[in-house]
Amino acid sequence: MFRTVLTRVQDLDAAKATWTALLGAPTNDSPYYVGWTLGDHEVGLTPAGDQPATGPTPYWHTDDIAAAVAAVTGAGGTQEQAPQDVGGGRLVALVADGEGNQFGLIQDAT
Repeated sequence: MFRTVLTRVQDLDAAKATWTALLGAPTNDSPYYVGWTLGDHEVGLTPAGDQPATGPTPYWHTDDIAAAVAAVTGAGGTQEQAPQDVGGGRLVALVADGEGNQFGLIQDAT
């Protein structure tokens, strides 16, 4: 299920101000992630760094990120970013379908 949407931004403080005006105070606020929990969904901002700020990326939540990456690549997609621990055992990866449309995968810590 897609429950998380992250947007890479060049100016985290400016983007945070805009989203805070719409959604209220963030539930997570750090230099590397600002997020709002909205029911069962998460809307977040991450610094783009040297990557382009490409707009929102939906993240599919899975119980087995390695199997999900294998399914995508086995069906002609690509792994854009290998699974990595982003804190507390939560794993995040970035993949793309055969036409280059990117989406993320999240496996929460067990």
